[in-house]
Amino acid sequence: MIFSLVRMMAGVLALAFAFVLPLRLGSSKPPEHVELVVLGNVQDGGAPHIGCGRPCCRNLFLRPRSERRVVSLGLISRTREETVLFEATPDLPSQWATLAERSGVPQPSAIFLTHAHMGHYTGLMHLGREALGAEGVRVGAMPRMAEFLATNGPWSQLVELGNIDVFPLQDDRAVSVLHDEVTVTPLRVPHRDEFSETVGYRIVGPKRSALFIPDIDKWSMWDHSLTQELASVDFAFVDATFYDAAEVNHRDMAEIPHPFAVETMATLGHLPLTERSKVHFIHLNHTNPLLDPDSESSREVESRGFRVAREGMSFEL
Repeated sequence: MIFSLVRMMAGVLALAFAFVLPLRLGSSKPPEHVELVVLGNVQDGGAPHIGCGRPCCRNLFLRPRSERRVVSLGLISRTREETVLFEATPDLPSQWATLAERSGVPQPSAIFLTHAHMGHYTGLMHLGREALGAEGVRVGAMPRMAEFLATNGPWSQLVELGNIDVFPLQDDRAVSVLHDEVTVTPLRVPHRDEFSETVGYRIVGPKRSALFIPDIDKWSMWDHSLTQELASVDFAFVDATFYDAAEVNHRDMAEIPHPFAVETMATLGHLPLTERSKVHFIHLNHTNPLLDPDSESSREVESRGFRVAREGMSFEL
């Protein structure tokens, strides 16, 4: 009887470890090859958010929290001693420093942009002559995004002075980075494309892969199947700007369409736990209760087998 109970508990523990072993959250021992790290999980406007008098921001204005940075991911190659950055956010200086401290590499070899909304590219300003005065930082951009940077100031000055070297991307066409250890594939997604296309990225490393879609209007509008894309990767960092429709009561949600976290959970709720646990909600608005790990909403997400991307999380690719 006791022997059977021990065997049963061992099986339960093995199953639990099967879900957590691929993750390296704050581990003192970095991954041996390629590490993906979360450098920010907040929506474009950051937290605290300008003009916000709610408790969610009022307290942060009084006591800022260093982990409330705008959405960004970093890649670190331990074998090549090289890094790549996804998004150039308004928090670029501190995210650049975090990536450098974590890797020992002073500058990323490339920055991949998703689109021309303020939280995803305006950090490029820190590479100009008023700040870093960088030389030839490679910036991956889709055609409209590249054209926007080249023909609109102040970004055009970065191009003209050689602070950035924009290289073109194509939808669903993989490019190799980190000396061919990783491939990065842009995936067009529907969004408010006033100045550029919008893309997410499929990131494939030596051992594992990730999906990064910080902005999309609604999953039903995408010409890809979220379920199929999820099946093709090991981790997914997806748009959860708002937890639900009731969260923002002073703006027309039709003007800022995003998949609510509750909608995504409903869409994927039929999948087995192995698939649901791949999903890490990211790009959280300052009003989103998921920003608080101790909130009822965060506990609900975890209880349903999903996860929330937290700054500092690390994953071996």
